[in-house]
Amino acid sequence: MTGRPGRTGRGVGQASAGELLELVRSRRAVTRGALQRATGLSRATVGQRLDRLFRAGWLREGAGGPVDSPLGGRPSITLEFDDEHAVVLAADLDTRHARAAVLSLSGEIFAEHSGTLVVEDGPDAVLGELGRWFAELLEKAGHGAEAVCGVGLAVPGPVDTETGRVVQPPIMPGWDGYDIRGRLARALTEHTGAGPLPVLVDNDANLMAYGEQRTGYPDCSAFVLVKVSTGIGAGVVVGGSVFRGIDGGAGDIGHIRVPEGAQALCRCGSYGCLAAVASGGAVARRLAEAGVPAASGSDVRNLLASGHPEAVGLAREAGRRVGDVLATVVTLLNPGVLMIAGDLAGTAFLTGVRELLYQRALPRSTAHLDVVTSRLGERAGLVGAGAMVVEYLYAPERVEERLRALGV
Repeated sequence: MTGRPGRTGRGVGQASAGELLELVRSRRAVTRGALQRATGLSRATVGQRLDRLFRAGWLREGAGGPVDSPLGGRPSITLEFDDEHAVVLAADLDTRHARAAVLSLSGEIFAEHSGTLVVEDGPDAVLGELGRWFAELLEKAGHGAEAVCGVGLAVPGPVDTETGRVVQPPIMPGWDGYDIRGRLARALTEHTGAGPLPVLVDNDANLMAYGEQRTGYPDCSAFVLVKVSTGIGAGVVVGGSVFRGIDGGAGDIGHIRVPEGAQALCRCGSYGCLAAVASGGAVARRLAEAGVPAASGSDVRNLLASGHPEAVGLAREAGRRVGDVLATVVTLLNPGVLMIAGDLAGTAFLTGVRELLYQRALPRSTAHLDVVTSRLGERAGLVGAGAMVVEYLYAPERVEERLRALGV
């Protein structure tokens, strides 16, 4: 999110059409009078800038609101962001499974598909198949390719968000530095006939955290989500924005070294990583060694759902190991919400996390902490990816570029 108009260096009375749209979208000012007061613009200037947004189809008039004048009079007409003028495509890749959807600009899912998609098959094949999925979903949702304003993709690896390329991903062989944006855009054109579209890519835990925080905990200023599936990663939302670090590497807690993992080889090539001893993949490996059929985090999830005793015991042990690391995370970040998500996010794992977290963290760090599980479940990454696209496209500076391109 950008700053409020008047605090961005433009000065009072200089707010752009994009900044007016942001005020309406955030519900900080939803009448013409409120926009005048918030920006210092004249009534005529507010009207001119709103007219551009109406002509673009991005604003609509809602019901009458409160009377703007203390002298009384007719109720003011409220302004609303029109979330029906376009749709967003979103996909969430895991190591052996993917989910894709068509969403409204407010995050409502119109059509959805999930199925097997193996990242080890390589980016060309996987992204080409996603293009086919999107074509089928648009038809199912009753929308043409011209309705799509952008695409969001969540991937299980660190991402340089400036380029949309993954950087040395431990569990995505063949994807390092690959042009994901370009390939997915070509796949969309091939299967849907869509013209060039913005494609945004981010880490799956980041987008899950973003989706969960925005929909369930909008007032939480420091939010942490930990995804424990085939690997382990964390997403951090501070002040309403994803914290990514300087090059997208923030939250990669699965590769923190832990003493009990000294002999465990991680998929990143190092020994002793948390993911090597406490991820869904690690639990699956231990179950397989004990003669229980399990090859991935999703297999462990199914065993946990059926109450398999050995899976339950190993999940609780994994939770304790993750909880030990999270004690440091919580002490450092002091979040209001710590959310556990992914294949292992059930009672057994959560119990283990709480045991070590509350034992090792400072009482002050946990006094106002809620430790919870996912609200959105498997849709969290989709919702976060869709929200990422909307926030990008309707940021004030980008609104001005898009309005000029539309000729309004």
